[in-house]
Amino acid sequence: MLTRLEVNGFKNLVDFALDFGPYTCIAGVNGAGKSNVFDAIHFLSLLTECSINEAALQIRNAGETTGEIADLFFAANGQRDNRLEFAAEMLVDKTVADDFGRKAEPSSSFLRYEVAFRHERPSPAAGPLGGLVLEREKLRHITVGQAARHLKFPHVKGKFRDSVVRNTRRSLSPYIDTEEAEGGRTTILVHQDGGSRGRGRPAPAEGATRTIIGTENTVATPTILAARREMHSWRILALEPSAIRRPDRYTQAPGLAANGAHLPATLQHLANRAPLYGDDAEDVFAMITSRLSDLIPVKRVRIAQDEVRQLLSLELEDPEGLTLRAGAISDGTLRFLALAVLAEVSDEPVVLCMEEPENGIHPGNLPAMDRLLRDIAVDANEPVGIDNPLRQMIVATHSPYFVQLQDKNDLVLAKNARTHADGRGVFHRLKCQPLSGSWRCIPPRQPGIERISLQSYLMPPDDARLTL
Repeated sequence: MLTRLEVNGFKNLVDFALDFGPYTCIAGVNGAGKSNVFDAIHFLSLLTECSINEAALQIRNAGETTGEIADLFFAANGQRDNRLEFAAEMLVDKTVADDFGRKAEPSSSFLRYEVAFRHERPSPAAGPLGGLVLEREKLRHITVGQAARHLKFPHVKGKFRDSVVRNTRRSLSPYIDTEEAEGGRTTILVHQDGGSRGRGRPAPAEGATRTIIGTENTVATPTILAARREMHSWRILALEPSAIRRPDRYTQAPGLAANGAHLPATLQHLANRAPLYGDDAEDVFAMITSRLSDLIPVKRVRIAQDEVRQLLSLELEDPEGLTLRAGAISDGTLRFLALAVLAEVSDEPVVLCMEEPENGIHPGNLPAMDRLLRDIAVDANEPVGIDNPLRQMIVATHSPYFVQLQDKNDLVLAKNARTHADGRGVFHRLKCQPLSGSWRCIPPRQPGIERISLQSYLMPPDDARLTL
């Protein structure tokens, strides 16, 4: 779970900081920079599986390395910055397994990760084409005593916080640290969970193609591995109806892709494993059907099995008994159905980011979408467990209907703020402002905005032709 994000120098994120709760809605006009927040989260996630430059090139490029790294840097007055800084505070799972299935327990479950890069022209460090060079990397723990100050959103200590925050590390040294050596050389140091007071295992930063968080894959460093697993699970949902409609082979591994692919295999897997938890397979389909009935009249959701071609396909049965195959289901219904399936997946703690969840949904049905998104997120008033997985939902919207459904504690307003700074002149940067009286405004935190700032979301547009 991502509890705080700090970014500097990435697109229009300058000295940017935002605290997250289990559910967060970012509202803002087109071009304010809402998507840049998701891009920053996506970049940190990509670092866990890609080289540094590959991660940078994949931002907004659908997995293709066809982007331009320079476009990631903040630009003002005709000049671009050449440095990127990121920091993320996160809750990680209390057990972790490596690729060989070996399990271990991280010594800390509440962590802060920091990483910084600079942009260089072709050089031995940056490679023949130039790119990002690792400057600094750090991973440290947040103690149980510090947790109250860092977990700022409303929660129940004896239930939620005590179930997710754990720390047995006695050493003050970080798990990952950066050391500046003579001659300007930078070394990344890796400390094991035992917390020895030695120097740590060194790795030269110069010429490093990947971060430490993207290379450690052993239970010898379980806390670093837990941070890597957590960051890898941060997903940007871009649900595509064409992907959701596609059938799956019997051999397809379960797990809903970011575009919604493999929904039939995932739903069938949930039904197959239901008896392990004392449920019936039909209970899973009944739960999905119940959620979908908030959107459209539906009698049953099911998975059709083609024994000849070994395929699983999605089907709906309407109240009249008519079977609707995936190709006949509307786009908005398919997106809603994919989220309903995600709500039932309880064994994968993830951060889910979704832009414009209102797309394809009639305004009268938006309350159902809002309830579903909140149900996906963890309940901070209850302990984390199989029935309350550590899962988080972050959405971005510009729909006035959707904004009006939000609780003030869950809403922040994205603005492209005009700023003046010595040496930079006047420039525009993204600011996410909470509403007055919400938990993000409790002193000494930032002041909030009044509801008058949401006027464009609460009133008809100036040129409205139809009003009540």
